Amino acid sequence: MLVLGMMSGTSADGIDVALARISGQPPKLSIKLEGHHHLPYASLVRKAILRVAAGESYGVAEISQLNFALGEEFALAAIAACKAWRVPLRRISLIGSHGQTIYHQGVASSFLGHSRISSTLQIAEPSVIAERTGVTTIADFRPADMAAGGQGAPLVPFVDYVLYRHPKRNRVALNIGGIANVTVIPAGVKPKDVFAFDTGPGNMIVDALVEKFTHGRAGYDKDSEMALRGSMLPKLLNEMMEHPYLHKEPPKTAGREQFGRAYAEKIFAWGKNSRAKPADVVRTATIFTSLSIANAFQKFILPRAQVDELIVSGGGARNTLMMVYLAAILPGFSIVSSDHFGVQPEAKEALAFAVLAYESFYGRSNNLPFATGARHHAILGKLVHGRAR
Repeated sequence: MLVLGMMSGTSADGIDVALARISGQPPKLSIKLEGHHHLPYASLVRKAILRVAAGESYGVAEISQLNFALGEEFALAAIAACKAWRVPLRRISLIGSHGQTIYHQGVASSFLGHSRISSTLQIAEPSVIAERTGVTTIADFRPADMAAGGQGAPLVPFVDYVLYRHPKRNRVALNIGGIANVTVIPAGVKPKDVFAFDTGPGNMIVDALVEKFTHGRAGYDKDSEMALRGSMLPKLLNEMMEHPYLHKEPPKTAGREQFGRAYAEKIFAWGKNSRAKPADVVRTATIFTSLSIANAFQKFILPRAQVDELIVSGGGARNTLMMVYLAAILPGFSIVSSDHFGVQPEAKEALAFAVLAYESFYGRSNNLPFATGARHHAILGKLVHGRAR
């Protein structure tokens, strides 16, 4: 099959589309990334997403409208990607869409008389995607895992296992998107022995601070330019490292609820009250991401598993300073980009949803309970048929 995988992450900067050629079935699943395309959101669209995700929507009508509007955006992204690759849409067998997360509560709590309710909401209506493209679309992957008692995240570990397992090398896959997550894949591993979790923030805090300090002229710290002009603020870093999420045992999942706009505003205010230079605050936040990842290794990974190789993907793989600090803090094993395995760092998560959709289409389980905390394996995703042909 030729499958499109699509997603927009917690940074909500746009839609990533991956073109994958997939065949076979686990454990002999063949996956080849054949293209990656990014379509940025218009400023008005991004502002609406971030406002709704922050709980500042104008009401349920706006959420409903945004769901369908993002369905149109995702469909346009799929069409634009295929045009850029010169691949006719009729050759695409399946689309896997993660959509746009606007709310995620992975930990169950009491609600309306029910003692264990967790919930999640991804929008970008798949019926619109299927109608506009004519291609059968599978979307909304998190709820099935949560219904089975899991936290609905991380979902990428299933694909990490398929891509990176090795008979002799102990590997960890690290994705640094808006949130950073790890998948630990010991040598000769079976799926039940894989464990994974979100380590904490990825680029989310740094991106929000850069956007704030530049008054929207920049959305991220390209080539670490701002951070490299600054100095670390030890007091701020120490306070950030006290965040309770970093000390919580896996399985665990993080998002805007822990490290979103409210947290970035708190860091911004700290810098303003301390009369710190913007570059110093950004450098400190960059180091915080690296240290929070290293903290996860020291507390939760190295006591359980040997590591020979760290495979890094996501936008953070392009953050020079972040990677330098990681290499300095985590000596003793090689750190390589997912490029080395034929997967562009920016394409990794979109590729993952192509694979998850492929497995779902064939009725095969595509979660890893040891990563999400689910009671059992589940088939993730909801299928919407394409137009009749």
